[in-house]
Parts: sequence; C-alpha cells; structure tokens
Amino acid sequence: MSDTLNPRLEQGIAYKLEGRYEEATGEFQAILIDEPESIEAYYQLGLVYGFTGLFDESLEALKTAVALDGARTDVRNDLALTYSMLGYFEEAKAEFEEVLRMEPNNRRALDNMQYF
Repeated sequence: MSDTLNPRLEQGIAYKLEGRYEEATGEFQAILIDEPESIEAYYQLGLVYGFTGLFDESLEALKTAVALDGARTDVRNDLALTYSMLGYFEEAKAEFEEVLRMEPNNRRALDNMQYF
C-alpha cells in the first residue's frame, strides 16, 4: 500500500497535528507492523518522538527513514536538526551538507549551515 493512500497514515498525521501524540504514535507503530519499510511512518514517528522528548527514539526512527530513502531531503533536514539538538554537531553538519549536495538551494539546510 502506498503511503499517500494509507488512511492510518493520514489519521496519524491528523493526530500529530492535533497534539494527540500518543494516538499518533500508535497509528505509526501499527503501520510499521504491517509495512516495516514505510518511510513516511518512520519519519512521522521520529517527529512525534522528538515532540514528546524521546530524542534517542526520534533519532533512530529518522535514521531508519533516511536509510530507506536517502533522497528525502525533508527527512535529512529533520535528522540533522535532531543530531544538532543532541549535540552531535559533526553528524548534523554532514546531513545538512548532504541535503545541499542534492538540493544546493535548500533554504532549511542553508539557514542551518550558518551555525557550523
């Protein structure tokens, strides 16, 4: 099933946007049971973990999403920000540099690279 057509994914994102993080986490985890390579479920789960202070879990989910699809610059940007938040500055810089290699005018990466 494609992520874009997955009603559970849409529901999880709606929960996330409403601040209902526990329900969002449940939706994304349920998707991953059936679709263990769902990039979007890992990405969204990583964001929710970050919102709730589970930074190690956030990092792992985002790293998994990047491993599944390294071309997603949105995921790489959020992974870099999470690395930076946790004090992994070299890793953060490397991710931002990779984003800029793929998209030289990526505003998020350009804005964040000024700190390195």
